[in-house]
Amino acid sequence: MSVAPQPLAYTVTQLTQLIRQKLEQDVGAVWVAGEISNVRRQTSGITYFTLKDAGAQLNAVLFANVAATLDVEPADGMAVRVFGLLTVYAPQGKYQLAVRKMERAGQGELMARFEALKKKLADEGLFDRPRRPIPRLPRRIGIVTSPSGAALRDILKVLDRRFPNLDILIRGARVQGAGAAAEIALGIERLNAVGDPAGGVLPGHPRREVILVTRGGGSLEDLWPFNEEVVARAIAASRIPVISAVGHEIDFTISDFVADLRCPTPSAAAEQVIGRKEDFVAQLDGLSRRMNRHARHRLDLLRGRLAAARANRVFSEPEHAVDRFRQRIDHLEMRFQGSLADRLQRDRRRVERAQAALDAIRAGHLPRLRQALDQRLARMRLALDARPREARRRLDRLQARLQISQGSELPRLRRRIEDAGRRLHDRPRLDVERMRQRLAAAGRQLQALGPLSVLARGYSITRRADGRVVRSAADAPPGTRLLTRLAEGAVDSVVQ
Repeated sequence: MSVAPQPLAYTVTQLTQLIRQKLEQDVGAVWVAGEISNVRRQTSGITYFTLKDAGAQLNAVLFANVAATLDVEPADGMAVRVFGLLTVYAPQGKYQLAVRKMERAGQGELMARFEALKKKLADEGLFDRPRRPIPRLPRRIGIVTSPSGAALRDILKVLDRRFPNLDILIRGARVQGAGAAAEIALGIERLNAVGDPAGGVLPGHPRREVILVTRGGGSLEDLWPFNEEVVARAIAASRIPVISAVGHEIDFTISDFVADLRCPTPSAAAEQVIGRKEDFVAQLDGLSRRMNRHARHRLDLLRGRLAAARANRVFSEPEHAVDRFRQRIDHLEMRFQGSLADRLQRDRRRVERAQAALDAIRAGHLPRLRQALDQRLARMRLALDARPREARRRLDRLQARLQISQGSELPRLRRRIEDAGRRLHDRPRLDVERMRQRLAAAGRQLQALGPLSVLARGYSITRRADGRVVRSAADAPPGTRLLTRLAEGAVDSVVQ
């Protein structure tokens, strides 16, 4: 009788490992949505919790290194979306989700809306507009926040400690939930209308100098009203500088990008909006001391100048100063008269030299110039007469050489003879033309040196009746008859 073979059996460990491999390979990393319950945090840093919905539940494990990277801390009743690796915990034979990422349910959609609105407003230039300056010491402050929130209490405490008795106007608004964004935007608009004659809001209250839009920390959903477009546009349209202080240091909202100043917390906004009163008093004391030192220095300087002025002889002996100025005027007058006399003397000598030059030209220089010109013309004529004879001799020699040269040289020599003939014909005419031009230039030069040309430039020649040229006043005593030659005509006169 044969015994049937035993079927292959897995050990528990083998089967568990097989199931683990199938889960990790076939399902792998997945996103799972559900509600957190049964949260347990161990001393090792590992957090265990259960994800559940109406029909099932799934164990989840969150290791410490992953938890440090998350923005969300798991809590009972929290609706979340979890990304992780589906695996099996072998010692207990239970499958579980090893969490790698976690976000609140709907957070992904909110972030997508956040980025879309941020890009839209950035493209419109709402983030790049010129920022309104924050006043250094505002006395009238407006606040938009929840009237019952801790943020308002923190702000009022800081403001009262730093600078008491400020004029603070609070515009209450819901800061989370449905309708909160519209209330925040309306609060900003109403604070802008305070003190505006056309606004009609709270008559008798002065205009605000700065507005704080604020709330305490919370989740992304809690802070979402400050990411709404209506709030961003209300901040941008504000005529009053706006400070945004929403959440904590790590929280950023659309309001922060649009506001004139972003502060990490409400308390930081209160500290930023106004300095401590003691600091302002210390600054005023320092300025007062500097002004007093400057005033004393200026006063000492003016006193020194006054003492120097009193010691000056101009004030102690004014007659002496007047006499000194009179003496200086006399000195300048004498210098002027001496300079005028020297100039008249120089001009008189120049006229006398010109007269002497004219006399020299008339006495003999002009005939010499004419004689030299005649001699040059005679030499030019002799040279012109000699050139044709020399050219003829050269032509005869060239013809003799032509007769004894080879036949191949005849065309070249013929061209040379023709060129020489043309030059022989043109040369005397060109020379005569150049001589004529030089003669004309010499005539113009001679004319320029003539006495009539000198007279044409404004000079004159004065002679006595005996023909002597008058060179000084001593040559013409009273009663002397004079004849003054001008460029055009002459003047007959008698010295009185």
